[in-house]
Amino acid sequence: MIDTISGAKASAVIYSIVETAKANNLNVYEYIKHLLTEIPNHMDDKNLDFCEELLPWSDNLPEECKRKK
Repeated sequence: MIDTISGAKASAVIYSIVETAKANNLNVYEYIKHLLTEIPNHMDDKNLDFCEELLPWSDNLPEECKRKK
């Protein structure tokens, strides 16, 4: 149960990521695992260009993130 504004915002962010991954035909588990592995590698970056490669429609996502047809 969400009982704070911060909790509601966090839930909305996660829900948005999951639904966007689904809409782009990604394996949601593998995609989130990839995000949680890659984002910490860039915590000190001043340049946020790496984010483009993490977007659900990026051609640079690992194959395991893409659903098998």
